[in-house]
Amino acid sequence: MNVKNVLKYVISLAIAGGLLWFTFQQSHLDGADLWRKISSADYRWIAVSAVLTIVAHWSRAERWRTLLEPVVPQRPTSLDATVSVLTGYLANLALPRAGEVARCGTLYRLSGVPVNVSFGTVVAERLFDVLMLFLLLAATFVLEFDRLSQFFMEFFGGKLPKESSGSSLLVLAGAVLLGIALLAWFLFNRYREALGRHPLYLKVSGFLAGLLEGLLSVRKLRRPGVFLFHTLLIWTMYYLMSYTLFFAMPATAGLGPLAGLTILVVGSLGMAAPTPGGIGSFHLLVGQVALLYGLTSQDGQVLATFIHGVSTLMIIVLGISSLLVVLFRRNKTTELADVLDDPKAIKL
Repeated sequence: MNVKNVLKYVISLAIAGGLLWFTFQQSHLDGADLWRKISSADYRWIAVSAVLTIVAHWSRAERWRTLLEPVVPQRPTSLDATVSVLTGYLANLALPRAGEVARCGTLYRLSGVPVNVSFGTVVAERLFDVLMLFLLLAATFVLEFDRLSQFFMEFFGGKLPKESSGSSLLVLAGAVLLGIALLAWFLFNRYREALGRHPLYLKVSGFLAGLLEGLLSVRKLRRPGVFLFHTLLIWTMYYLMSYTLFFAMPATAGLGPLAGLTILVVGSLGMAAPTPGGIGSFHLLVGQVALLYGLTSQDGQVLATFIHGVSTLMIIVLGISSLLVVLFRRNKTTELADVLDDPKAIKL
């Protein structure tokens, strides 16, 4: 790692630590209370969530294999793809955004798939996950608009009038977005030629073109139905992984399915923040949103820490197991190569 990467990692750790300290200070939750509530959880629900987690990771590996079908002569095995996915998740805990490279590198070691080829499919896969997240975000706003509008009004410090209704907030937001869009369109048409020569514009337009190409790459799939099935299965498992943990503690057992959807979407946004494993950002967002469903500040932080902790523990256990598989496979391959290179080991 060079100095720049070390600095970025230190900054991400500092942000994570700062956010984590802030959330626990706001909720006045100490370590003893946190441990007492988590240790009293019903671990049968944790076992259910663990099984759902394994299904989600396996499904992601199968979807990846579907993407690889048109671009590699022979698909990697399900085990190799799953081990590579889990190794990538483990790398993300140590270095944000390092998981994609680690995943592709592991697959190359196990199956010989070139890194540049597999990395292109990972980018396309991420694009579809972003699309799914936006769809779920839109659905959450439609289904839980009253709660979310209340959340944003409180987030902005009550700067909006208290008598403002959800509908008036929606009209205001729509008017602001429309005004921004019209201004952007006017400026674009006026300075189109100058923008066309600007390096930033060329970079952004090229990036957007690449996003569109990645989204349209699904047309090349040999089995698009399988790809769609696994995409839906992955996000269904993500939803159930956190929702089933609600029932593990008395304070959260009464939360409904819509609360699970909101926490899934908000938690996914928190995990996308540039902190190791979403630490801090996940706790902040999920803990605040939990207040909308009647939880106290302390119970909200316990829930956020519980969900994040179970997910992280599963990644660590499965990721280390996957690393052991990679090391075992590598050692076996090395032994075989040594035997083939030794003339005395070949008996006619």
